[in-house]
Amino acid sequence: MTVSPAAAESLQTLIVGLALAGLLASAFELFTDRKASFKLLEAGGVSALAAVPMLAFTAPFIILRNTLRGRRLEHRPIPFVMIATMVACGWSLLSGRVAVDLASLMVGG
Repeated sequence: MTVSPAAAESLQTLIVGLALAGLLASAFELFTDRKASFKLLEAGGVSALAAVPMLAFTAPFIILRNTLRGRRLEHRPIPFVMIATMVACGWSLLSGRVAVDLASLMVGG
């Protein structure tokens, strides 16, 4: 069984996006003693505006964390978990693509 180069690149992008989301969410929690959450946007003003770039890259992690917590505590149905996982993976593909492209530009490739 062979994997096409496009499929391998997509898998790499997905993994980079998920890893980056987890890294940024963990770093945010380390430095602020708060969990990364979409509630950061409710603060309004400059702090909400500053949270947008961070949330753009941590969103896959937040979605997956909230989905798993909701399944365990609120017994949400499996189709809901599947849809949320697909949304998080799609978002991870997008943010991973941005991260891979930026890294490529920084290296000069």
